[in-house]
Amino acid sequence: QVQLVESGGGLVQTGDSLRLSCAVSGRTFSSYAMGWFRQAPGKEREFVAAISWSVVSTTYADSVKARFTISRDNAKNTVYLQMNSLKPEDTAVYYCAAELSGNSDYRSALPGEYDHWGQGTQVTVSS
Repeated sequence: QVQLVESGGGLVQTGDSLRLSCAVSGRTFSSYAMGWFRQAPGKEREFVAAISWSVVSTTYADSVKARFTISRDNAKNTVYLQMNSLKPEDTAVYYCAAELSGNSDYRSALPGEYDHWGQGTQVTVSS
């Protein structure tokens, strides 16, 4: 049983930074591609960033490029999302997700590709 637990959310002001963490337990973390998604009230869940288990490959949504950075520490079974220059439109519940993959370069922007999800952490950016 794979379990994902997000942390690090909170209430910040426009221009501030936050770092989200997602701790993964239960299986071999280093074989999982990881993704971050977010969902604002009344909107569909949207892709934010993803990273391959090799750490080499990353993908970002256009809306967060140059502001957010996804990273992972396979020794700590943790994936991170560093969020800088936050905007009110970044307000959402942020979820991490995991997908077991035999491809070291694999990462996906599609939520349906992920088998395991965390419970989410709220990020609120005030103007």
